[in-house]
Amino acid sequence: MAADAHPSFAVATIKLHDPNYPRRQGWNFIGSRVKIDNQTLTSLMMYAFSIDPHQVVDAPEWASKTAFDVEGVTDTPGEPNRVQQQEMIQKLLADRFGLKFHREQRPLNVYAIQVAKGGPKLTPTAHPQRQSTQRGRYEGATLVLTMGSATMSDFVLDMQFAGLDRPLIDRTGLKGQYDITLRYTPEESRNTDPNAAPGIFTAIQEQLGLKLQPVKGPVDVLVIDRVERPSEN
Repeated sequence: MAADAHPSFAVATIKLHDPNYPRRQGWNFIGSRVKIDNQTLTSLMMYAFSIDPHQVVDAPEWASKTAFDVEGVTDTPGEPNRVQQQEMIQKLLADRFGLKFHREQRPLNVYAIQVAKGGPKLTPTAHPQRQSTQRGRYEGATLVLTMGSATMSDFVLDMQFAGLDRPLIDRTGLKGQYDITLRYTPEESRNTDPNAAPGIFTAIQEQLGLKLQPVKGPVDVLVIDRVERPSEN
């Protein structure tokens, strides 16, 4: 898709996600077709605005519990890049969920992503001209996250979905694009598999040469003024 395009959904279908398939989830933009599985209003906002769930304020209870599937096509030829994908979802939230909000800055506990002692262990991408990609798969209790042509902004956005207890901010100073593989085990799974891959904090430091440092500072939050469940169609 042209870099200066501002795409919308030409048509979009929103349905409640089937709870019998809890692990079927993801974001798929293939050409002009879009398929988003098992995402709540909160997670849609997280992707659309590059935020953590703690940065969504005054949301109704269903916002983080009711999951939806979205299918649609773009109104613009080509495959949207990450910023264009976010713009499309922002428009969908306004049009179909009636989302209205305002921004405030509030002091929050956050994790600052920093370069660890010894320096980063990141592989510069072999394909800097390509759009960033992200895939996740489970190997037993271990989650294997692979990213291609990813900036640190892309990495921070994907880590917002890792279930951490506070937002992330990038303080690495790294400006390049990288091919990243991260193998970690969500904490709840480590309790049942002592041989599983390390938790996310250890994995990020050992495998990527980065660390999550707890700090406190002013953070933008989105305060919801109005939102409603979308009608299924």
